[in-house]
Amino acid sequence: MNIAKPAIPSFQPPRRTLMGPGPSDVPQRILDAMARPTIGHLDPAFTDMMEQTKALLRYAFQTENKLTFPVSGPGSVGMETCFVNLVEPGDKVIVCVNGVFGGRMLENVKRCGGVPVAVEDTWGSPVDPAKVESAFVANPDARILAFVHAETSTGAQSDGAALAAIARKHGALSIMDCVTSLGGTPVMIDAWSIDAAYSGSQKCLSCTPGLSPVTFGERALEKVKARKSPVQSWFMDLNLVLGYWSGEGKRTYHHTAPINPLYGLHEALVMLAEEGIENAWARHRANHEALKAGIEALGMRFVVNATARLPQLNSVYIPEGIDDALARGRLLSEFDLEIGAGLGVLAGKIWRIGLMGYSAKPANVEYCLKALTAVTKG
Repeated sequence: MNIAKPAIPSFQPPRRTLMGPGPSDVPQRILDAMARPTIGHLDPAFTDMMEQTKALLRYAFQTENKLTFPVSGPGSVGMETCFVNLVEPGDKVIVCVNGVFGGRMLENVKRCGGVPVAVEDTWGSPVDPAKVESAFVANPDARILAFVHAETSTGAQSDGAALAAIARKHGALSIMDCVTSLGGTPVMIDAWSIDAAYSGSQKCLSCTPGLSPVTFGERALEKVKARKSPVQSWFMDLNLVLGYWSGEGKRTYHHTAPINPLYGLHEALVMLAEEGIENAWARHRANHEALKAGIEALGMRFVVNATARLPQLNSVYIPEGIDDALARGRLLSEFDLEIGAGLGVLAGKIWRIGLMGYSAKPANVEYCLKALTAVTKG
């Protein structure tokens, strides 16, 4: 039997303004970089670019960690890379849960055979350092503290420096999720003494999805080298990946890296360095303040208290009488504007409005407020 040939034309995506929880708008400069000729993943020119990317990522993470590189996969793969390498069966891990992504950390600990100890806070609130301290006192054998710096499901930012200090005080390593914070608000790996962290390419770096920058400090690497059991994932085993990304001597084949997406990440990081990271943080804050003024003028309330509110991820309660799906559908169909829905316990109750990377600009703020006014007041 012959299978009929499908009459499907080339895909032409619509032009959207992306102001949800990610991905963010990708500037043409990065799209152009991704369209450059593909070369081999062991080509000397490509390996030179890999070294440049690592140096640029150290700047973004504000670290001197040698082991700083992009994992071939989305932020979830970066998360798993941290957990499968650092958590051995039987390790007790204190996990801070104040939203969806803290819950995913908890699940990773379980799948690694670790013993999770959950420290829970209300969704929309930052992690309470006092609760973490109490958890370590009650569990002096805890080996790792895992927390989300910028909880994408709520827009709450926790105190990374304070939490890492508690972990170090009790002789534990720290794993920090900074998927939504890297490039948008201060992430200070060395100053905060963070042992391992992971992020994503598609948020405040304004690259396409599919790459996860990670960084590991010396204490974390010592833990990996001292493992009594093999890393459960072949693909994410740092002992193997380092042969490709280390840059020391001859590189060994591990996997075929996503060549063109890495061009895009390299360009995104060059743009971040050109702007200056402090300027990028200030730009996100300034556009948040403009959006905040307009949101409050519309009578809408923020989910997160101002002291813990992420400028790049603005969660607001849906106005009374407004149908969530219908309103977001109108934003997409009438304005080509994407904002995010609530997740988990906040599903149907909030909207998540992103001001990330290239999307964090005055024109987008004005356009978003105009569209929100139409669907909530019209």
